[in-house]
Amino acid sequence: MTLCELSAAELARMVRGRKISAREVVRAHVARVAQYDPALNCFTDRLFDRATREAAVLDTRIAAGEDVGALAGVPIAVKNLFDVAGIATRAGSKILRDAPPARADAPVLARLIQAGAACLGALNMDEFAYGFVTENAHDGVTRNPHDVTRVAGGSSGGSAAAVVAGFAAITLGSDTNGSIRLPAGLCGVLGLKPTYGRVDRTGTFPFVDSFDHLGPFARSAEDLALVYDLIQDSDPPGAPPEIGRVAILDDWFEQNADPDMLQAVADVAKGLGAREKVTLPEAKRARAAAFCITAFEGGQLHKQNLIGRPRDFDPATRPRLLAGALQPAETIFYAQRFRAWFREQARDIFRNFDLLLAPATPCTAPLIGQKTMLVNGQEVPLRPNLGIYTQPISFIGLPVVCVPVTTGKLPRGVQIIAAAGQERRALAAAALLERAGVVRAPVARLG
Repeated sequence: MTLCELSAAELARMVRGRKISAREVVRAHVARVAQYDPALNCFTDRLFDRATREAAVLDTRIAAGEDVGALAGVPIAVKNLFDVAGIATRAGSKILRDAPPARADAPVLARLIQAGAACLGALNMDEFAYGFVTENAHDGVTRNPHDVTRVAGGSSGGSAAAVVAGFAAITLGSDTNGSIRLPAGLCGVLGLKPTYGRVDRTGTFPFVDSFDHLGPFARSAEDLALVYDLIQDSDPPGAPPEIGRVAILDDWFEQNADPDMLQAVADVAKGLGAREKVTLPEAKRARAAAFCITAFEGGQLHKQNLIGRPRDFDPATRPRLLAGALQPAETIFYAQRFRAWFREQARDIFRNFDLLLAPATPCTAPLIGQKTMLVNGQEVPLRPNLGIYTQPISFIGLPVVCVPVTTGKLPRGVQIIAAAGQERRALAAAALLERAGVVRAPVARLG
C-alpha cells in the first residue's frame, strides 16, 4: 500500500513515530496530484510550497521531541470557499476572482494546521456552492475518479474527488442542501455533515446562512471522528455511544430511487441490525420549503451582483439566484413556519429510534453534461433532483454520516442520520459497518 492510500490516522502515527518524515508524505501526495489531477481537475489552487514548508517545520519539531498533534504530516485540502492565507476566496466564481487574498486561514483550517496537517491547496466546487455536480463554467468540471466520464457530485465535488483519488487524506467541504453527502456518495468516500451550528463557519464564504454546515471527507470513520474532534468544541470526546435502535426511512426516501440504491440501504441496515421502517411525514414538502429558503437567501446575498454583473455568473447558477431574489418574502414566512413543524416530527421519531437510514442520492454518478434523469419513470432535470433525499435533512440541521457501499461498478452512498448533537452515534455506526466490510472507501485506480 502506498503512502497516498493510507488513512490520516495511519500517516500521523508513522510520522510521529519517525518511521517516515512529514516531508516524504507531502512529497508523495504532491507527486500524485501533479500526475493525475490534470485529468480530474480537483484543485483550483495548488499550494505545494506551503505544504512543503509546513512539513519541514513539523519534522524539525518532531526531531526536538515536541508533541506535534493528531494530524502530524497529514496532507489536507479545502473547498475554495474557505479562507486560505495568501489566495483569494473565490467560492468557485468569476466575480470574486480579483478579490484580495485572505490574510489568514479560516479558523477551522487553522485548527487542522495546528494539529500538524499540511495544506496542499484549494479545491473545485459549484459556483457559490449552488449545485450538485461541480461542472463549473469558470474552473471546469471535476471528474469522478472511479469513472472520468461521470460527475463527482457537488457542490463539494473537488473535496470528495481529491480524497478518493489519493491526493489528500482529509479534505473540508460545506453542505447546505447535500453538498458533502452527495459527492461523498457519488465518489465513494465518507463525509460528515455535523449538526447545524456545531462547527464555526468564520472565514468561509456563505450561501444560505440558515442551512450552511462545514464538515470533513475521509476514507475511514476513524479519520472523520479525528477531524470532528479537532474542528468543534461543544461535544467532548468520550466512550463511543451504543448505536441503539436503527430504522429505515420509507415513503419519500424510497420513492424514485434506483433499485441498486435501495439495495445499498438494505445492506447498511443489515449490517446495523435494522429491520423496521418509519415515515418522516411531509418530507416532500420539506424539500420544497428548503428550496424556497435556499433560493431566497442565496438570491438576496447576490442581489447587487445579479443587477450589476449578471453575465459574470455561471449560466447554470444565475437563473436560480435570480428566481430566488424575486421570490416574495411571504413564501419564506410560510416555509419557516413549516420548518418548525417538521423539526418536531423528526424529534418524535427520535424518541423511538436512535439512527435513521436513507439513500444519499437517487442514483449513482450521472454522466458529465447529463441534463435529465429518470425519477419514477418520468424525465426530470438532473441538477435539482440529485438532492431529493438530502434536502429534507439539511432543512432541520440534523447530523449525518454518509457512507459508501462500493460492491457495485460505481459507489452508492447511504445517509446515517442522527438526532441533533448525536454525531458520535452516527460515527460509531460507520465504524461498525467498516469492521463488518459493508462500507469501504478504497483509493480509486487512476491512470
